[in-house]
Amino acid sequence: MSEKKVSLLEGFKAFLMRGNVIDLAVAVVIGAAFTNIVNAVVKGVINPLVGAFGTQDLDNYSSCLQGPCTTDPKTGEMDGIEILWGSVLSAALSFLITAAVVYFLMVLPMAKYLARRAAMQAAKEGVQETLEVSELEVLKEIRDALVAQRTGGVPGSDGPGSDEGPGAAGGEAAGPRADR
Repeated sequence: MSEKKVSLLEGFKAFLMRGNVIDLAVAVVIGAAFTNIVNAVVKGVINPLVGAFGTQDLDNYSSCLQGPCTTDPKTGEMDGIEILWGSVLSAALSFLITAAVVYFLMVLPMAKYLARRAAMQAAKEGVQETLEVSELEVLKEIRDALVAQRTGGVPGSDGPGSDEGPGAAGGEAAGPRADR
């Protein structure tokens, strides 16, 4: 049974030590702090601006669904059914601001960075391919020169890579032949 506990603990330790779990934990902590900042901006800046144009703070906008919506000053209880749509609107604004900031400060720059990196990688592969092609061309020229030197002809005139047939450079190739 102790072997099973050790293996479970080792597996849990391996799970925790993976990079993705650590990155996720950091993201959650930073996200929580960022949410506090956004909520403070909405409650401290946006809600008062809405209150300046309207009659009250955004969180205080509501509608009465049933009966007179009055608050008992002694107990603080509400008579009637109140729909707090101002709070929902405030939460929606918080979400939109958070989503916009995350998109413009994190997602968009990362997408541009990855696109630039992919373009650089593609250009690097293109240069490498060009080098391979030019290396192949040099090897073909060396082969043609060796064939021409062996047969005694002009390089590129009757080798395996030439456009002309054997002896097309002016009759027979110059130099001694074995069949003469």
